[in-house]
Amino acid sequence: MDRNGSSEEELDVDMNNNGMVDPQAEDRELKGQLLRKYSGYLGSLKQEFMKKRKKGKLPKEARQQLLDWWTRHYKWPYPSEAQKLALSESTGLDQKQINNWFINQRKRHWKPSEDMQFVVMDAAHPHYFIDNIFGNPYPMDVSLL
Repeated sequence: MDRNGSSEEELDVDMNNNGMVDPQAEDRELKGQLLRKYSGYLGSLKQEFMKKRKKGKLPKEARQQLLDWWTRHYKWPYPSEAQKLALSESTGLDQKQINNWFINQRKRHWKPSEDMQFVVMDAAHPHYFIDNIFGNPYPMDVSLL
């Protein structure tokens, strides 16, 4: 042992081909120890993350509830935040899934009328136009969900 507490064998391991001390050798050794100790746990974590990232269809019951809402509000299929929250709670989906479903549904299946196209383009004052011209076509009452 030298005065730093290292044996000669350890110093040989820490040397690179040029006879210099390899500063990354300690990091590699620590990484090896951690992998040996936690490799099973890391493997199960990786599987868990892969399950969560798996893409697929939404549950049939949730899709049906969203389609029912869509059918009732076809003229203006933009749920309010309160309605999205209620849909999220009733379907078990998170709000990001609800938002994405409505975005995709509108892109794929909604053709707004000429008047509605004006509303969509007039993002600065949509509530004035909706409330005064159309008479607010969707109720704010989330009990209808």
